[in-house]
Amino acid sequence: MRNALIATALAAAATLPIEGQQSARAGGAGRGAAPAARPDRIAGHPNLNGIWQAVNTANWNLEDHSASATPFWQLGALFAVPPGQSVIVDNNGTIPYTPEGLKKRQENLAGWPKSDPEAKCYMAGLPRATYMPYPFQIVQGEKDILFVYEYAGANRSVHMTTHTEAPVDSWMGWSNGKWDGDTLVVEVRGFNDLSWFDRAGNHHSDELIVTERYSPGAGGNYLNYEARMEDPKTFTRPWTIRMPLYRHLEPNAQLLEFKCVEFSEELLYGDVKKKPSK
Repeated sequence: MRNALIATALAAAATLPIEGQQSARAGGAGRGAAPAARPDRIAGHPNLNGIWQAVNTANWNLEDHSASATPFWQLGALFAVPPGQSVIVDNNGTIPYTPEGLKKRQENLAGWPKSDPEAKCYMAGLPRATYMPYPFQIVQGEKDILFVYEYAGANRSVHMTTHTEAPVDSWMGWSNGKWDGDTLVVEVRGFNDLSWFDRAGNHHSDELIVTERYSPGAGGNYLNYEARMEDPKTFTRPWTIRMPLYRHLEPNAQLLEFKCVEFSEELLYGDVKKKPSK
C-alpha cells in the first residue's frame, strides 16, 4: 500500500518543473540526504507541496469541550478526552443543527466508539481527514493537485482544469479547485452520509458541500485552513471552521503507511465470530 501511495504521488508530481519534482520527492529522501531547493511558486501559484498536520483537539470535538473520561476506564488517562477550544468561527462556536440533526448527534455519541467510522477504519471524509492526528501530503503539479492521507491510505484529486460533477457519492467526495489569488479554493460535493466530523458524533447528510480554503502563512511553513459547511438537511445555516496546518520540517519526513483495517476486525466482526455455529 505504501508503495502504491508513493507511486500515485510521484505520478501526480510528474507535471512539476524539475525543481518542483525534487521538492516533492524530498519528503521521502533517505536520512542525511541534502534537500533540494524548494521553489516558492509553481506555474505562478504558491508551492503547497509538503507534509502537513493539524495540532489541536478538533478530531475529538469541533466545539468547545472539557476534559472527560471515556468508556475505557481501564486505560486511565491514556484515552481520556483532552480539553479543547472550538474551531468554529461563527454561530457562537457551535454547530447550528436542526432538531433532527441534533437528535442524531446524540444517538451517535451514545453509541461511541463502535458507532464512529474512525474506529472501523472507514475513510474520514472532509474536512475531518485534515485535522485527524495523522499527517497528510499535498502533491502539487502545474495542473491537478493530489492530497494523500496517512490514515486508511485515503487520497483525493483536486481537479483544477476540468470541473465535473461527482460520478457517485463517496466518503471523500469529489473535489473541484481554483486559485483565488494565493489561496487554493476547493469545493467538495458528492459525499455519502456515513462520515462524521469528529469523535463527538457530529455528522452530516449526503447534501453536504464543503468549501475549503488553503492560504500560505508567512514563511511558507504553515497554511491557514478554512472549511465552510453547507447542508440544509442537517444544519439551519452554513458554518465555518478555521485552523493552522503545520509543515513537517524533519529532513527525513515522509508519509508512512497506516493500514488500520486489521485493527478494526474484532470490533466489526467479533460478535459474529464468537457465536457458535449451528
